[in-house]
Amino acid sequence: MSAALHAFNDTHELLTLRDWLRFSVSAFNEAELSFGHGSDNAYDEAAYLILHTLHLPLDTLEPFLDTRITARERQALLDLLRRRVEQRVPAAYLTHEAWLGEFHFYVDERVIVPRSFIAELLRDGLAPWVEEPENVISVLDLCTGSGCLALLAAHSFPNAEVDAVDLSEDALAVAEHNVDDYGLGDRVRLVQSDLFAALDGERYDIILSNPPYVDAESVDALPPEYLHEPELALGSGADGLDATREIIAHAADHLHPGGLLIVEIGHNRAALEAAYPELPFIWLQVAAGDEFVFLLKREDLPGGR
Repeated sequence: MSAALHAFNDTHELLTLRDWLRFSVSAFNEAELSFGHGSDNAYDEAAYLILHTLHLPLDTLEPFLDTRITARERQALLDLLRRRVEQRVPAAYLTHEAWLGEFHFYVDERVIVPRSFIAELLRDGLAPWVEEPENVISVLDLCTGSGCLALLAAHSFPNAEVDAVDLSEDALAVAEHNVDDYGLGDRVRLVQSDLFAALDGERYDIILSNPPYVDAESVDALPPEYLHEPELALGSGADGLDATREIIAHAADHLHPGGLLIVEIGHNRAALEAAYPELPFIWLQVAAGDEFVFLLKREDLPGGR
């Protein structure tokens, strides 16, 4: 047993929130946890998990640092932290919530933890590519998972009806939970489909997709935290582009003239450009750079003219 696991035997010595925060950061670092499901470091994740478990405001740590933890709270923290360290369960699955900006969503292990760069682009209504968001009347979120991008699209385009599509019935059940939470059942339609298979005749102003895009080599090397996520939502063939190829091949058939396709592809820009040297990909700027999300106009897609 590692020293990090042995340390859980000494938690009776931890009295204050500050004590538990220091202990948690030490335990996370010693266990060499992997992050990336809402936070990128041990301190932020420990603070989030402690504040959430103690039902405290997630943005207010300082006033509570020297408050004492009750016996019941101590047990709740111990149970949660042990699962994070011993089972390597991502924080979002422990708390059943994930955040994209100011929006929060229910999540569990039926869906991938939301972390799409497309969410950043939707904050500004896809400007400058969409000049008048109120004129967008139809959006497709392909591979919707928890429904997060569909709901953000409904917020960004107030006059749009949004189709949220996923192959997984389990994922759509989680998406339904989130659609109900936001009261958008009249504008967001959930559709079970293998990409475009069940959308014959449907056309949209915008198609968004954060499909599976992890290549086979990277899937084999994923840290244990990522193995809690649905395998269907991660890998996409040897080079990670199987789903993206299908989307590019058929998107024009489902876009109105002048429509836009926006797809997230992880670290696959070079492979995608090599596979489609004739396509004029527009790479959109997000916080991490300009190689993760591409845009294509309908007229530039195969069969779009």
